[in-house]
Amino acid sequence: MADQLRLTVDGRDVLVPAGATILGAAEAAGVEIPTLCHHPLLKPSGACRMCLVEVEGARGLLTACSTPASGGMIVRTRTDQVVAARRTVLELLVSEHPLDCLTCESTGDCRLQDYAYEYSVTGRDVAGLPNTPAADGRQAKLDDSNPFLVRDLNKCILCGRCVRICHEVMGYGAIDFVSRGATTKVTTAFDVPLEESPCVFCGNCLTICPTGALQAKTGRGLGRSFQYDRVRTICTFCGVGCSLDLHVRDGRIIGASAAEGPANRGLVCVKGHFGHDWIQSPDRLTTPLIRAGDGTFRRATWDEALDLVASRLAEIKAAHGPDAIGGLASAKCTNEENYLFQRMMRAAIGTNNVDHCARL
Repeated sequence: MADQLRLTVDGRDVLVPAGATILGAAEAAGVEIPTLCHHPLLKPSGACRMCLVEVEGARGLLTACSTPASGGMIVRTRTDQVVAARRTVLELLVSEHPLDCLTCESTGDCRLQDYAYEYSVTGRDVAGLPNTPAADGRQAKLDDSNPFLVRDLNKCILCGRCVRICHEVMGYGAIDFVSRGATTKVTTAFDVPLEESPCVFCGNCLTICPTGALQAKTGRGLGRSFQYDRVRTICTFCGVGCSLDLHVRDGRIIGASAAEGPANRGLVCVKGHFGHDWIQSPDRLTTPLIRAGDGTFRRATWDEALDLVASRLAEIKAAHGPDAIGGLASAKCTNEENYLFQRMMRAAIGTNNVDHCARL
């Protein structure tokens, strides 16, 4: 077929659509190729060089994520030359990376750590030098100045994922690469704090970061990926219906992350990422309150509170008509509860003045 290409990856014949990359062909063949900078939502950049492969007839190794596949191509992904090249890339990355995996929040959820283990890389073999992350001038202070993110630029491998998702997908352009060589870093224009930039704290840079350079402040110190369960749910803050994974440890929600869903494609906004602290807030009401004559609140039983609400609604309806009453529903209630609420407003009270906090 004219729109299909047939090639061989590690001895496996595979048929892919025209325009597919070598990486896409390898995935179709069930062959895993390591990547650090690649993500399906982003344009290929070939920045990390971890996906280097050998193509028969090519002059050198090629990046699988950015090289288009062609018919008849013969690709080898695990030759001695390929493995040596990937190991060299990892040695260079790890040689200037903090080796604090024992206390790092991202241990167990760090691609750099996984690949270093797989390729037996320690970072100590580069020019025979010990691991000294401060030696090249990239030592940076931990930035926890905003209420949502902790940025540790010492752990940044400059893969560009965060920059590209901010520019290509979210469209804010709040961060970019600054400076050159060993002093290159990802930051805002003029290095101002994130809250003074176009950043909206959607947290998708955090989701897409392959190392511990970006961490959520909300769950910091409360558990790492292998210590909590992921519970799939739907975000309650608006009507879009984004899929979320709640991070639950010992019956307590310690964090949240975007999940792949038809409404959000693995991305969420600031509310979905960080707006879960209300669930276990000590300020939540546990009993009805009735305002006293002096403006203070007193505790009441459910029967007393419901009787008061019913009598006051009846008085207002009798005096001013049903359209003097309006109801505002909550996304933090179930669909069934919100349905009953609007039915009560329309059928019992007789008004269509009903709105919902999830209406965009």
